[in-house]
Amino acid sequence: MEIRAIEARRYIKDLSRPMNIRIDHNSSVTLFSVVEKNVANVEFEYTASFGPVGMIKFEGGFIYEGNDAEEIAKRWQEKKNMPNEVASQIHTAILHFCVPEAVFIARELKLPPPIPLPQVKFDASKGKKGKFGPEVV
Repeated sequence: MEIRAIEARRYIKDLSRPMNIRIDHNSSVTLFSVVEKNVANVEFEYTASFGPVGMIKFEGGFIYEGNDAEEIAKRWQEKKNMPNEVASQIHTAILHFCVPEAVFIARELKLPPPIPLPQVKFDASKGKKGKFGPEVV
């Protein structure tokens, strides 16, 4: 898997005051074409949108190998879709590759990381009296 283009922007200059920022992830397949028997080239776009605060966009591609590559490519050319199981695998692979890369770019732009970070809570009502323990949500 490779990234061919990166576009990233922070729209707001000052992020010093706390804000609720919704981060949306979107991945789309832009091309699915046969390279040789059982091998296809997949091109994609991934976008992490930080609402009015910023965005990170990747364009890239990878090689898909499978006995069904020709059938999927034909379906893609005709209908611009693919079987749900294959689509799930492809979009999961895109997210698993792009989200960690987006974390580093977000840090450079001083944007929040595009992943949910665990929150630690201390709850006195659970467990024995007087004992506190971390609960990861």
